[in-house]
Amino acid sequence: MSEESKLALLGGMKAVPREDESLFHWPIVTREDEEAVLDVLRRGTMSGTDITKRFEAEYAEWMGLPYALATCNGTAALTAAFWACGVGAGDEVICPSMTYWASAAPALPLGATVNFADIDRETLCIDPSDIESRIGEKTRAIVLVHYAGHPCDMDRILPIARKHGVAVIEDVSHAQGSLYRGKACGTMGDISAMSFMAGKSFALGEGGLIATRERRLYERCVAFGHYERTGAPTRFNPADNQISDPSLQKFSGIALGAVKHRMNQTVSAMGRVQLKQYPARITEIQKALNRFWDCLHDVPGIRPHRIDPSSGSTMGGWYYPHGLYRAEELGGLSCDRFCEAVRAEGVASCFPGANKPLHLHPYFHEADIFRQGRPTSLAFGQRDVRQGRGSLPVSEKIDELCFTVPWFKRDDEAAIRGYAEAFRKVATSCRNLEG
Repeated sequence: MSEESKLALLGGMKAVPREDESLFHWPIVTREDEEAVLDVLRRGTMSGTDITKRFEAEYAEWMGLPYALATCNGTAALTAAFWACGVGAGDEVICPSMTYWASAAPALPLGATVNFADIDRETLCIDPSDIESRIGEKTRAIVLVHYAGHPCDMDRILPIARKHGVAVIEDVSHAQGSLYRGKACGTMGDISAMSFMAGKSFALGEGGLIATRERRLYERCVAFGHYERTGAPTRFNPADNQISDPSLQKFSGIALGAVKHRMNQTVSAMGRVQLKQYPARITEIQKALNRFWDCLHDVPGIRPHRIDPSSGSTMGGWYYPHGLYRAEELGGLSCDRFCEAVRAEGVASCFPGANKPLHLHPYFHEADIFRQGRPTSLAFGQRDVRQGRGSLPVSEKIDELCFTVPWFKRDDEAAIRGYAEAFRKVATSCRNLEG
């Protein structure tokens, strides 16, 4: 066996001798970004809304929606979306278990509970076949997470929601710019929410946003966390009333959620600049990741987590890219051992699994948020929809079913082929590894 083909984990040469940081640097910050932020700082309008409103209008136009509302972070956006859709005491929300906690946790402080659904092992998104049986009289919303940029199966899910009169909240935190059959993710449900934190594909350091076609839902989000837009004069906005609903107008001046969701304008200023470049930048990312997976099309045991581009769908900025793992094709080699061997080849970003399943977390079983002497998930007459180990098998086996891959920001053919070779080398030499 040559030194080139011998696994690095067993003393051979690395497939990627040295990682090229320029392939992964993100976000791309230009002089225009810096000047936009400095302008806000110099004017002292960090807590204003003039720049933020321009950002909202531009983002809404890009999505093809009439309303967008920026928030201080993605969790705030999701909380406002829950409340806007009527989620309250005694209600239920359906959400995939394998996601970040903010996709589900806001239900409990609103007095609701979460009925977790399993995920599809190919898409890593909510399994459409595991939704309808979970809908009950108190189900108010279904949260769809376009996980790692992969669009959910909207053609199967939306008819179920419409049949039962249940709101659809799209969590687009991973999928800004993703398309489902030509339609932008975040535009097909009733309302969408997303995060702009550092590390996301649309990365502004922090911040979030809700977007919707419905004026009613938009106004409810304003009323929930944007007191300065409900008619209360401020030195930044002396006449800033965005509420027309009389049932909300009477609470003018105080946020109904008793929270301040306003986005810092240094963030929205950067957002306006980033948005102009974002379509071209994610096109580059898509070329790079598709190239990577095309290089591995014939390798056993690993599959791309991507959507068929001929369907009119895309992976957007391909945030948190993954591969799908099939141990049975590699002699039973564990995903953990596979990833260890790939890292030894010089690929630092290869790890097994994804987000841990939420249905097993004590928060959703035991947390007594309102100090009522019982779990909040049961405190307001909800059905007991808590689930233990073994109830959602795909989510619970996520560490065996997928792994992370490099998130390329630049399409460099030679470099990407080198990274792909590391995965090929391990997959084709796995007989030399144990379990």
